[in-house]
Amino acid sequence: MKTAPESKNMQGEGDYQANQRYTESAQKFAKSGKVAEAAKNASPGTPAEQAELKRAEQAGASHSKGEDPASPRAPARKP
Repeated sequence: MKTAPESKNMQGEGDYQANQRYTESAQKFAKSGKVAEAAKNASPGTPAEQAELKRAEQAGASHSKGEDPASPRAPARKP
């Protein structure tokens, strides 16, 4: 069985150049001092928008299988 030749222009999960660009951009933004302003601008503008976002969050959570046990936010297991 033949496999596709490797390409330096590979996209998707194996696109290391895109990952590097994203990481550098995210770090630059984090250091820019504009994070608080962006967070404020992203917050719900009205109580109706806040309620809509809450409903969407609950709808998404209803499909969840629970917190990933490997996540640092996962609750501690009882022995």
